[in-house]
Amino acid sequence: MAVSAQFRAFVLDLLGAVRPMIARRMFGGVGYYADGLFFALAHEDTLYFRVDAQTEAKFVAEGMKPFRPTGPRVRPMRYYTLPARLFDDEEALREWMEAALAVARTAAYKSKPTPR
Repeated sequence: MAVSAQFRAFVLDLLGAVRPMIARRMFGGVGYYADGLFFALAHEDTLYFRVDAQTEAKFVAEGMKPFRPTGPRVRPMRYYTLPARLFDDEEALREWMEAALAVARTAAYKSKPTPR
């Protein structure tokens, strides 16, 4: 899951132009966080955003591929590559980022234990 230093910095700058960002190394890749939410990852110099059942269709319609770190026979993780056009369109990137953050926010809310 190697990510080059140049790609890590590029993504941090790209996403950081939309909102404050933190990047953390994870298993040779990089996880990207905003507002304390893990919503994007980089693997082999490819950027992926988190999806759910509703947002996945948008990625599929653009021909984007799911994150499959262990090969095509294993169920993909809920992350998809980004259309390259977003790298040059800050407003469109913002929309896709906000959608990925909303998915991460919902997942974080669902995973919190219920107080007793």
